[in-house]
Amino acid sequence: MSTGNGGHPPQTTDERLRRLETQVETLAGAVRALAEGLERIPSQDVQQDEQAARGARMAHELLLSQGL
Repeated sequence: MSTGNGGHPPQTTDERLRRLETQVETLAGAVRALAEGLERIPSQDVQQDEQAARGARMAHELLLSQGL
């Protein structure tokens, strides 16, 4: 019978909660990077498409670093 967790031993509720909290923090950081990349700041002389691409790249790298 499959455990559904890739053969790893069952996790306690506390372990699962900590993992979920870490994933939510990572996702919040990725959303923040995307939002900052799309934000228009009139006082800055930055190409909008370059800024958006940088934000997307940062979000992607953050998600990859956490295995999401």
